[in-house]
Amino acid sequence: MKVRIRISAIIGTICLVASLALTTASADEPAAAQQTAQITLKQVATAKNPTAGAAGPGGKLWVAERAGTVRVLGDKGLGKPVLDISAETTTDGERGLLGIAFDRKYAHFYISFTNLEGTSTVDEFAVRKGKIQPHTRRTVLTQTQPYANHNGGDIKIGPDGYLYIALGDGGSGGDPHGNGQNLGTLLGKLLRIDPRGGKPYAIPADNPFVNTPGAKGEIWSYGLRNPWRFSFDAGTGDLLIGDVGQNDWEEIDWAPASSKGGENYGWGQMEGTHPFRGGTEPVNHVPPVHEYDRSNFGCSVTGGYVYRGKAIPALRGQYVFSDYCDGTIRSLQMRNGKVTAVNDLGVNGGEIISFAQDRDGELYVFTIGGSLSRIDAA
Repeated sequence: MKVRIRISAIIGTICLVASLALTTASADEPAAAQQTAQITLKQVATAKNPTAGAAGPGGKLWVAERAGTVRVLGDKGLGKPVLDISAETTTDGERGLLGIAFDRKYAHFYISFTNLEGTSTVDEFAVRKGKIQPHTRRTVLTQTQPYANHNGGDIKIGPDGYLYIALGDGGSGGDPHGNGQNLGTLLGKLLRIDPRGGKPYAIPADNPFVNTPGAKGEIWSYGLRNPWRFSFDAGTGDLLIGDVGQNDWEEIDWAPASSKGGENYGWGQMEGTHPFRGGTEPVNHVPPVHEYDRSNFGCSVTGGYVYRGKAIPALRGQYVFSDYCDGTIRSLQMRNGKVTAVNDLGVNGGEIISFAQDRDGELYVFTIGGSLSRIDAA
């Protein structure tokens, strides 16, 4: 999450926010999806600095809190922590417990956090009868971080069953180490690994840079600044990445389910569709499907999900996202990888730091202040 330095009024927990966004949508949605949906937010719980959510065993939504706890959402709100690594993580800058994910059979649970040294870490736990087995914990992947911002940290299991890991460019400002375009580092990348295929993991043979000299085989796509939130469309398998910009442009990147990886999203030569500080557009640059400037109080895109629930038929197939500073919930309608409409859904959620999707495809909104709300039909 990339937190804009200019948002100095928001301290501490705010740092963790500035890196957000995402995109997705379907090419063949019914006519209802072309309408502007009417939504409302129904608060269902209160958390302490919630950062991520994942659909878990029994259809329950699991919620990560930045300091290092994971709790499960029930009928009466969040229960007691089912995992607590708060003694092992730090919340300075944009650090903390930043992502959680289950494999498709809910047999393994993954956490993404920054340890006490600030190193990005992905750990795995076995899950038995819906419960984490602490004694099975093992570290899958680590990446040192030169600065305390732009850690990324989101993780997802893709439609192919592999684990995808988002890492920012290493932090500071302006990508001073040139990590975004450097295939020799994991920073500024979206990674794709097989956590069960080797010790500590295996690199899928069809990853795009496996046979490229000097390149990290784990890399799936690159040229990212701070991909705070990404997701896969549960209906199509398309990938959407919300990448937080530097000074002027927030972007949402998209790749079809048929992609073989290797996309270059341009950072730090490009910020959105615009050359950054005199940069030259890479010949293989994949421009964002949507970008917006900061003239309307936006500062840090918060990526979301393509809505695949049943409660709001008019929203189905649209990619729902927001901005941490602006707070307005919006949606993208897309066809064949092109945005056909950008909708203001008429609701402001406040300082939105993350979205979550439950097993039924319904969406939840998390704010840095702690509210967990479900998006319902108005």
